[in-house]
Amino acid sequence: MAATGRDSGAADRDGPLPNPSRVDPGVLAALLARQGWVRRGGPAGRYGRWTPPGDGAGAGLSLLVPAGPGFDDAADLLAEAVAALARSRLPSARAVLLALSVPGDEVRWEREVPGTGGAVPWDSEDALRGAAGAMLRAAAKAAHTRCGYFGARLDGQAAAFLRRVLVAEPGSGGGRLTAYTPAPEGRGVTTTLVRALEALRDAVDYRRATGRLDAFDQAVPAGVSRELVGAVERLVRGSEGAGIALAWSPAAGPPRGFADPRPAVEFSPGDLPALAEAAERLVLGEPSVEVRITAAVVRRGRPGPDGSGTVRLRVLAGAEVAEVRARLDGEAYRTALRARQTGVPLRLSGRLERDGGFRRLTGARDLTLCELDGTERERLLKALRERPEGIPVGGEEEAP
Repeated sequence: MAATGRDSGAADRDGPLPNPSRVDPGVLAALLARQGWVRRGGPAGRYGRWTPPGDGAGAGLSLLVPAGPGFDDAADLLAEAVAALARSRLPSARAVLLALSVPGDEVRWEREVPGTGGAVPWDSEDALRGAAGAMLRAAAKAAHTRCGYFGARLDGQAAAFLRRVLVAEPGSGGGRLTAYTPAPEGRGVTTTLVRALEALRDAVDYRRATGRLDAFDQAVPAGVSRELVGAVERLVRGSEGAGIALAWSPAAGPPRGFADPRPAVEFSPGDLPALAEAAERLVLGEPSVEVRITAAVVRRGRPGPDGSGTVRLRVLAGAEVAEVRARLDGEAYRTALRARQTGVPLRLSGRLERDGGFRRLTGARDLTLCELDGTERERLLKALRERPEGIPVGGEEEAP
């Protein structure tokens, strides 16, 4: 038998198995080695016999993996290896199957939390998933442009990247989460995440050793931001320690200049004071931004029939946020009302304020209507229908 094991009667793995005909033997061998399996011989250049680590539940299990797809029995051996992994109860076997089924770079988060029998409190798992998602969103934003504090800027790009990420939990017990990011097309985000976490770790060490905070400013070009710091805080808080590790897709290979496997970056509760200081410093260090935007009025309101009012604007161009609020004087408000009634966008200038995450435009001025032809107007109306309008900005919304 090419694949044997005493746990072969275990329940089959849930979900579809990877197609053995599409399994690269080299990728399978690399994934087995990553999970701690040991190659214990086999004819050089032809086959390798792999066994799981330790002497526990996987004792007696072995896989015969061909060195390449060109051997007559390679397809049969790969099919038997996949079937044996599916029957095994070993967490490492399930992790290998997941990586074969979901190709991509593998990001792993771990939180050390007290629990019972490998189980952890519900809110701990919520914190883990929330921190992991926030970390990937921060990396996606930083891959687009470096910034100490993004606020609502680039939310759309970050959300689009996250929709391409697949999540799994390949370990037994709680406190662990694994995500597979697109490779090689998503490498800009994963390489940014690696560099940023390592730079943040160095900056925290520097703060704890010297009492100085300037290292956090210097870490921004590496991808550190208020959002990344907040995600790490959330990951660590309430735990006894946490770590983030990344393994490059064996099919795509590591990007130039990066080792595989990449050492895990770890943080402890003792880092929390420095992380809190860093978060505050990065927010305060980010300036407000002068912009001239093209936007559609989606909500408006004012306390009385005349005078100034507030509008919510859907940003079409000129700023990296989806929506902003602006306070307009009486004349500008009437122009915004006319834009809302006729279905045309506005152009206006102002300052996107840091407070509130760059969602507030102050000093609105030079407000004009944008004239559109029929095709452009239809495109605008379609875009507005495809996105939710949100909540009113305050006061009673006037009838169009």
